[in-house]
Amino acid sequence: MLINANTVVKSEKILLVPYENHHVPRYHQWMQSEELQQLTASEPLSLEAEYQMQQSWRQDEDKCTFIILDIAVYNDYEKGTEDEISAMVGDVNLFFNDEDNKHSAEIEIMIAEPTARRKGFGKEALLCMMQYGEQILKVEEFTAKIGFSNVASIHLFQRLGFKEVSRSDVFEEVTLNYSITDHDPTSSTGVQMFQIGPYRLKS
Repeated sequence: MLINANTVVKSEKILLVPYENHHVPRYHQWMQSEELQQLTASEPLSLEAEYQMQQSWRQDEDKCTFIILDIAVYNDYEKGTEDEISAMVGDVNLFFNDEDNKHSAEIEIMIAEPTARRKGFGKEALLCMMQYGEQILKVEEFTAKIGFSNVASIHLFQRLGFKEVSRSDVFEEVTLNYSITDHDPTSSTGVQMFQIGPYRLKS
């Protein structure tokens, strides 16, 4: 999505940055994992196809993607000891698939780095994306579709106020819903409101 192409979203633990060409090799490496393929219902792509996918996502007005960075690692890079790629831990996405309701979006998250799990990055990235979606993209309702086996992700969404609305035995997934009119994403999370700034990759 072009609207977030020059945007960085900052909170306490993470930075959200647009998915750029230089992120692709690390992202492609992640997606060779059979575990992540299963959790995200994805098929492995060639590196060339991954580059093409990144470009299509950049232009697609129905998809908003951010790469999640560990801010502690990134701050080390600010001091000259690390780089942005080393700070990558996953991604968070919004899909505007409902043609009848442009204020509804499907949200998904992936914490790809095993060492980055159970540190609160997923929760914080979801909250930032929900706040960004509400304030910038005018989203009023979020849905999440999660495989039955991904129990940790289901519990995370439920803790944030998502309610189960349906189950599909065919696709082996549960659908959860969150309406902005029924909740305030910042009311009980302990996460401060995000900051938005210009995105500039340091060379």
